[in-house]
Amino acid sequence: METLKVASFDRLTTLMERFTLQLIPADPERATLVASVDEAGMPSHILFGASGIGRGIDPGKVLLSVAVDWGGVDNPLMAALPKRFEFALAQDVEMASVVGLMRSELIAGRCGAASVINRLGEVLIVRLLRAQIEAGSAGPGLIAGLSDPRLSRAIVAMHDQPGLEWRNRDLAVIAGLSLSRFAETFMTLVGETPAAYLRRWRLSLARQDILKGDRVDAVARRYGYGSPEGFARAFRQRYGRNPLDVRLRAPNLADAVDK
Repeated sequence: METLKVASFDRLTTLMERFTLQLIPADPERATLVASVDEAGMPSHILFGASGIGRGIDPGKVLLSVAVDWGGVDNPLMAALPKRFEFALAQDVEMASVVGLMRSELIAGRCGAASVINRLGEVLIVRLLRAQIEAGSAGPGLIAGLSDPRLSRAIVAMHDQPGLEWRNRDLAVIAGLSLSRFAETFMTLVGETPAAYLRRWRLSLARQDILKGDRVDAVARRYGYGSPEGFARAFRQRYGRNPLDVRLRAPNLADAVDK
């Protein structure tokens, strides 16, 4: 195995860079993120989670109501979030200010508002995710894994260098745990083996690259598969489609053929 390069440690940066985040205005019945005000009209809470999370909130108290699109099920962090996460804005003046700016952009509808809202949305989501990671998770999943200070180092290493031939003993060294303790802790907190998690992560990234039009054999090598055939089998098992078919139907390639 080549020399490991674990020079920095950041639980969220790679996830933010690999998945495009978009906030779409939505009514509370369909929104996945809703900010509300209290009786005095001051920012009170953010609810973040499943679609319709704002159902039942007095419309007069809704400050912001949007649907968050951040890679869908391919983003392991979104898939690991609880169905309902509540954050008190009264405890964070900076977060309340971000929400206020987002609301102003939505109401004003000025040139470039959508881009500004998405950039502010990234700030908001990162801070919400930090709070969730710090709080931990009641059940197994990526949030629970990233909440563990030792296990998270191994997860970040896989996120940052998905093409390496990761072995449990290498990841255990990064985590600072014995091999047996690492494997046991990973399974308990994340809910699957390191190999299974790495396989899902690689295939999620591979699907993104194929949709961009990258060649199947290049993607297979990029993510540590010994042959395009082995990669194709794993891809079909995960997505039910051959990667070459997905590539040929990718929007950018389809547009090129049409022209």
